[in-house]
Amino acid sequence: MKPTNTVIETDPSRRTFLKNTGKSAAAAGLMGAATAPGFAQGASPGDDTIKVALVGCGGRGTGAAFNALKTSGPTKLWAVADVFEHRLESSLKSISAQFPKQVEVPPERRFLGMDAYQSAIDLLGEADVVLLTTPPAFRPIHLEYAVNHGCNVFMEKSFAVDGPGIRRVLRAGEAADRKNLKIAGGLMSRHSPPLEEAIRRIHDGAIGDIITCWAYREHGPVGFKPKQSGMSELAHQIANYSNFTWLNGSFIVDWLIHNIDVCCWVKNAWPVSAQGQGGRQVRSQPDQMYDHFAVEYRFADGTRMFAQGRHIPNTWNHFGDVIHGTTGSATLGEGVSKPRICRGHDEKVENVIWRHKGTAKNAYQHEHDLFFEAIRQNNPYNETDRCARAAMTAIMGRMAAESGREVTFEEALASDHELAPGLDACTWASDAPVRPDADNQYPIPNPGQGNPI
Repeated sequence: MKPTNTVIETDPSRRTFLKNTGKSAAAAGLMGAATAPGFAQGASPGDDTIKVALVGCGGRGTGAAFNALKTSGPTKLWAVADVFEHRLESSLKSISAQFPKQVEVPPERRFLGMDAYQSAIDLLGEADVVLLTTPPAFRPIHLEYAVNHGCNVFMEKSFAVDGPGIRRVLRAGEAADRKNLKIAGGLMSRHSPPLEEAIRRIHDGAIGDIITCWAYREHGPVGFKPKQSGMSELAHQIANYSNFTWLNGSFIVDWLIHNIDVCCWVKNAWPVSAQGQGGRQVRSQPDQMYDHFAVEYRFADGTRMFAQGRHIPNTWNHFGDVIHGTTGSATLGEGVSKPRICRGHDEKVENVIWRHKGTAKNAYQHEHDLFFEAIRQNNPYNETDRCARAAMTAIMGRMAAESGREVTFEEALASDHELAPGLDACTWASDAPVRPDADNQYPIPNPGQGNPI
């Protein structure tokens, strides 16, 4: 593949906006009496409309709203929340243009601010849905509140940025099971029929026993918007959430998670440890981003997964997974529209023994179709545990690269290090969790320098 100089946009109008338990008072609220909401219980007599609240009105949030409103059965966009008014209004305009009869969001159901999610969620009933599409740092807080309130949840990836956040997500998922709530996670590759078919064939022995899994995300640099005049440091960082580790967990967590998850799906296991490296080699923008990661994961049986991510101009680009087995190989995953399986490890055309043919369903839409169907049929549906463990695997990789240590899954999950302590109490007037120095540079982890994990 040819090198690329394409800048990967992180304009919030195009991308998403925004075993230890019992450590928070909010978590205690999740342990309330279990309920068993079915769709019929949540709807008014004769009305099976599902009301939808959108929390996080960026590009991915707007896309998720499109997907929700396209599902079978009556749905209405009922409330929206964001911290930026221009983004909220732009999202509403786009959604209204596509679904003019399904948008009922008067000014009194448009909420702004760091606590706006609460006001939007409070308007929902037990059969309704909140779409959580803010930056990953806020996902545990918002998920916890939604489950405590008693509504169904679609949560975009990633699902947390550190061990404490992942534990909080896992607790919320357990509480959702007790309340019979449905939770879908934004790892849409799990609902791609071509990929499902490829992995079924691999699990049936098409390439023998799995030896190694390779996850790649290599492309041009991630975009950055300079701080606007009069903008607070917190607002600036949220507007550039892909560039600050406390908000998105790092490039390996928020961008490479799809193909890390697919490798673990192929392997049907989660890694037990990771070691690796990463750094900031050519990037000059004033942010926290490593521009490359290379992490080796080890599974319990001794086999390996290698995750490589890079966003540097004029370099080789590739987006997908390569799987090696004892008798063959496969190329698949996010970024590979037509998965293929080969005999041996040389992926020549003549070695292809299976390739997906035909038009595939849109995985973004398909995941919402399945989710809303489960709500309407009152079938069990909770992807929290799998999504949390995929995110924890990526977080473990970041911890290993930033510290220069081998880190175990148990150690990473049990870590008490928070990237943004006290985020629950953050207001629009709060200081940002990280600040630039006198040279307008932000703190960057240096391996081997005692970075906390």
